[in-house]
Amino acid sequence: MNLVIVESPAKAKTINKYLGSSYQVVASYGHVRDLPSKDGSVLPDEDFAMSWEADPKSAKRLTDMAAAAKAADRIILATDPDREGEAISWHVLEVLKQKRALKDKPVERVVFNAITKQAVLEAMKNPRPIDEALVDAYLARRALDYLVGFTLSPVLWRKLPGARSAGRVQSVALRLVCDRENEIEIFKPREYWSLVATLATPRGDEFEARLVGADGKKISRLDVGTAEEAEAFRAALDAGRYTVAEIESKPAKRHPFAPFTTSTLQQEASRKLGFAPNRTMQLAQRLYEGVDIGGETVGLITYMRTDGVDMAPEAVDAVRGVIGQDFSARHLPGAPRKYQVKAKNAQEAHEAIRPTDPQRRPRDVARYVDEDQARLYELIWKRTVASQMESAEMQRTAVDILVDAGGRKIDLRASGQVMTFDGFLALYNEDKDDDGDEDEGRLPRMEKGETLTKKAIAKTQHFTEPPPRYSEATLVKRMEELGIGRPSTYAATLGVLRDREYVRIEKKRLVPEDKGRLVTAFLQSFFSRYVEYDFTADLEEKLDQISAGEIAWKDVLREFWQQFSANVGDTKELRVAQVLDALNDLLGPHIFPAKADGSDPRACPSCGTGRLSLKLGKFGSFIGCSNYPECRYTRQLAVSGDEASPGENGENGSALGADGTKVLGTDPETGLEVTLRTGRFGPYVQLGEPEGKEKPKRSSLPKGWEAGSLTLEKALALLSLPREVGMHPEDGKPIQAGIGRYGPFLLHDGKYANLESVDEVFDVGINRAVAVIAEKKARGGRPARAGAEPLKTLGDHPTLGGAITVHAGKYGPYVKHGAVNATLPKTLPPETVSLEEAVALIAEKAGKTPVKKTRAAAKPKAEKAPAKKPAAKKATTKKAEAADDAAPVKKAPAKKPAAKKTTAKKAATEADAG
Repeated sequence: MNLVIVESPAKAKTINKYLGSSYQVVASYGHVRDLPSKDGSVLPDEDFAMSWEADPKSAKRLTDMAAAAKAADRIILATDPDREGEAISWHVLEVLKQKRALKDKPVERVVFNAITKQAVLEAMKNPRPIDEALVDAYLARRALDYLVGFTLSPVLWRKLPGARSAGRVQSVALRLVCDRENEIEIFKPREYWSLVATLATPRGDEFEARLVGADGKKISRLDVGTAEEAEAFRAALDAGRYTVAEIESKPAKRHPFAPFTTSTLQQEASRKLGFAPNRTMQLAQRLYEGVDIGGETVGLITYMRTDGVDMAPEAVDAVRGVIGQDFSARHLPGAPRKYQVKAKNAQEAHEAIRPTDPQRRPRDVARYVDEDQARLYELIWKRTVASQMESAEMQRTAVDILVDAGGRKIDLRASGQVMTFDGFLALYNEDKDDDGDEDEGRLPRMEKGETLTKKAIAKTQHFTEPPPRYSEATLVKRMEELGIGRPSTYAATLGVLRDREYVRIEKKRLVPEDKGRLVTAFLQSFFSRYVEYDFTADLEEKLDQISAGEIAWKDVLREFWQQFSANVGDTKELRVAQVLDALNDLLGPHIFPAKADGSDPRACPSCGTGRLSLKLGKFGSFIGCSNYPECRYTRQLAVSGDEASPGENGENGSALGADGTKVLGTDPETGLEVTLRTGRFGPYVQLGEPEGKEKPKRSSLPKGWEAGSLTLEKALALLSLPREVGMHPEDGKPIQAGIGRYGPFLLHDGKYANLESVDEVFDVGINRAVAVIAEKKARGGRPARAGAEPLKTLGDHPTLGGAITVHAGKYGPYVKHGAVNATLPKTLPPETVSLEEAVALIAEKAGKTPVKKTRAAAKPKAEKAPAKKPAAKKATTKKAEAADDAAPVKKAPAKKPAAKKTTAKKAATEADAG
């Protein structure tokens, strides 16, 4: 018997069908070991010795795997064909050695780029040893990420309350987002004007021409800077005579795009399909591992973690065959196209992402997969086929027009293009990240020397715009350009930034949170080397050199650790006051934006004599007055979102003042001023000002409401809460609607019932209110179970029978079989969980479920041993490959803890070193 070890149960199921009864295929469920979250997992003083620990979920699987290995004649490691796959094989092999399951049995490593019968059988014929260089690169990366995360994060916790973690790639990606926000905030719009003439040919055909020169000088886009200049040109053009001076027409081509790499797939799926990078990789994993089509399980795409843009010759031939079948002969080039990757530090060991069989068209696949998988497969299929199609051809025409304006010579230009052959555009066109000039249309026929008729002259005012914030797609693109991180880590890096609440997404753009800007400013001030783009890219290049066998991995670690540990040591004597001074200087434009009247932005708006500065408290950072405690003025670091600076299109949002206040209007009933303010705990609205000891009415903004889009009408609605819905028809007692600590609610006769949304608070009627209260009463006062109704049914349990369903529970989504409920890991969204994964989770949960003891059998309280602290949870999926971004997270301290110095050991046990 041959034992084959892969990562996932879905992959195991597919491969088992290909290999037959003489093979047993088992899954490791991703990484089986990791560095423990404690001090000493990597020991620089002992030549970077690393201690590995199997997570509890893997322990039983490893025991079963060892038993299977002892009974097998040959062990075949068939994990994914990249560095992480090599590392998983190495870990499995090391564990089997420790369990003495190998003896003298042959151990082979096989790799395949696609899960198809042909690819798997071919790989089995060509085994090789484990690639030690790839393993070394993994070890170096893992050690670096551990050392950075577990050394730097505790420094952050001590010196910057509210900060959660730092990571080797995570922190540099965050800096990119923060640097872009700085550019936006300091951007000064510049006024300019455009002049466009609508003209007609002698045949009556109209077109537009733009001002490009005057009096022998060229005029660029920003050269007409005032209304007076624009009006002078408009008057001259209005009185001028128009003649066609020159016509230039030349052919042009647009070439197809290379097949997808990991990063370009993430970018295009974000633009075209609206998928986050993490979602894209989940769907691609499903397509790669295999789908049941007509009774046969086949992988639909090749391996989805790759830098390569080339395809195997047989794949190119198959694609060209599809083009020949579906398009004209002219759409097929005479020779296959070859592509070369342009990204920095690219590794081209694998093919591009492509369909395993191009003849399997999207319409044929759609009925076997879910909607999102079908959309992603179609995107990959079209890009792949289009990459081997002929270039698009077009004719570009430029017409120069001379205007004789009373002695002045003014130049206009009209341009256009006409597609003469669609080529690859008949199938696919790549979207743009940010809108640019659209392709111009066809120009009417004109002859040199013809006189044109003026129809209209338009002068339009414009303002230059700041650079747009990064979207997830453009951030991935920028990281790839700089050589930061690896394609397989981008999705996880972005996920960590959101999970740590360092960034948020608004209108599909990444906006840094204040805590993210503080962390970036701190690192730039005291650890600048480790958030420099070039340094991170150079380190990434060294890791690639390790994987190529060119340099020793421990040499890289020694060089890094010598400088890094010295830098960390320099911060031990760093005082909080020094940190605050550095952050006040670096974040000055953000924390204290300039006032329109030119007054001091750091003057306290409350007492008038104090100075505002950054303060650190147990809840994080805030702005406070130097006259504390006499003056208790506080506010958040800066106005949130778009309020502090021009938006991504250049316009100012509803800007709060530098004191964190904005007047929304006047309450028509009371005549009091309604203001939007920002406090230590977020934005809120206030009616009027304090009078004596009487506090004005206030209301915090509900979750999901953006301060930048708050109107007077919404503010008044908030301030009117709780509102009376009406009288209950049975007892005549009032029903009120409001928003409380636990969300929107109804109150009747001293009892509460939850409403589904905040918006419902303002428009719920008496009939709906009575029904909600009745439903609550029918449940005996208990809240409705969120997961009572299944989200979907996956199918029957393959061995035990009975339906397996997916539910949304109070503590997250879970799968259910009979009385067993198994929580889904964060890496497995409920909409993508498969029956096989659900069965594995249920089996694992059933195996852990303890048998309830009777009261008589229970030990006396005094005899009970203290409960052991559960081991830290570890990722068991391929997401572990982004370990450098799973940086440590500081846990909230218990209520009123005794003063205690944070030790490295405590820091490590609270963290998840990635």
